[in-house]
Amino acid sequence: MVGRLILPLCALISFFSPGVAHSASDRPNILFILADDVGQEVLGCYGGQSYPTPHLDELARTGMKFRHGFSMPVCHPTRLTLMTGKYPFRHGQVTWGDFPKDEEPYTWSNLLEDNGYATYIAGKWQLCLLRDDPHHPQRMGFQNSDLFGWHEGPRYYEPMIYRNDTVREDTLGHYGPDLYVRGLIEFMKANRDRPFLAYYSMAVCHEVTDDLDPPVPHGPFDRYDSYPEMVAEMDRNVGRLVAALEALNLREDTLIIFTADNGTPPEIIIRAEGKELIRESVVSRQDGLLIPGGKKKLTDDGTNVPLIANWPGKIRGGQVVDDLVDMSDYLPTFAELTGSPLPQDREIDGISFAPRLLGTGESPRQWSYAEEAVLPKPGGTEPDGTSSGLRWVRTGDWKLYNDGRLFHMQSDLQEQHPIRKDDDSRASQAARQELLQAFKELGIDASKE
Repeated sequence: MVGRLILPLCALISFFSPGVAHSASDRPNILFILADDVGQEVLGCYGGQSYPTPHLDELARTGMKFRHGFSMPVCHPTRLTLMTGKYPFRHGQVTWGDFPKDEEPYTWSNLLEDNGYATYIAGKWQLCLLRDDPHHPQRMGFQNSDLFGWHEGPRYYEPMIYRNDTVREDTLGHYGPDLYVRGLIEFMKANRDRPFLAYYSMAVCHEVTDDLDPPVPHGPFDRYDSYPEMVAEMDRNVGRLVAALEALNLREDTLIIFTADNGTPPEIIIRAEGKELIRESVVSRQDGLLIPGGKKKLTDDGTNVPLIANWPGKIRGGQVVDDLVDMSDYLPTFAELTGSPLPQDREIDGISFAPRLLGTGESPRQWSYAEEAVLPKPGGTEPDGTSSGLRWVRTGDWKLYNDGRLFHMQSDLQEQHPIRKDDDSRASQAARQELLQAFKELGIDASKE
């Protein structure tokens, strides 16, 4: 399967074929929820046993749960991929908190805005420092926004929030997630008579900003929120948004998608003692096993994130599917569902999984891709951490790294026993050749072990 897609006029015509939701009266509202630092092991519907998540579990019970939804192992590369439909390495050298300017007109939010959708985002941005470019969300297709000042101020208690391009002065005594959800509900209420895109880029369950002097203020318990408290807040906010859609009689008109930007962190900041930040480990129980947070790792614990889709009357409840989905796929999926034309002859990595959502077929994606972050920090030239530029391609059963390591994921989920080329069975040899071809289609040389 070709990993890069060129979408000419014939593909755009197919968007308006019978059986796909494209008429003005049938175009769905989209509530897209991106949790921050949440692996599959956190949610009860994925076997999680450490945290109650009743609202998310109910979305999965009455909707569709994906077993193979993939992200990058950290947040910024995920968001680059999500907004552009292209994998991070396509963009060259992009620093943390930066976004390639020539990609701005082609985000899925711009595509939907150009097609008549009202658009709004609340929560985390991280695609620029807003103090340096406060109009960036608007150029990216969001007509309105309420976004905390990433690396500028608090995201939780008494948050620093930009409303559009101006810092709000009404957050004293407020809790950030309450304000983000309130903004989303107000937006959906104001636009109930037209199609809308409401993007909740959650602050939870990410720890507080760690590089401000002095550190951001503690909450009411003289500390920062614990990971279980943030999970509870995440689930509560999902419940509030679903209830708001019900109250507005918009539930059957709205596709809700919940996913996350990467896996659970191995530890979080729990309090500040002067300038010293005190951390505690995050370990979750899933199906009887203890799972340390895998954020920053290319293992499943770092990249196989929850993905739930719920749309009453369109998506039959109780489905658990094995289709491969990665962050590049949301752009073409949202374009197809809303009848928003994609630019002709523009190459993307994403493949629409709208057929799966609409019940007309499986996603045609044959393999997914992820890469380790090698992005330099703003103002510097050194990558963040000690990344060696590892990357993988995988199917549901097999996973191949560009250093030649092959894993059978059904029998070796923790990747403890790489299969050497000399030890290939007939099945592993076939899988290796298939995934080497995928690397070749991406333009990546992974032929040397």
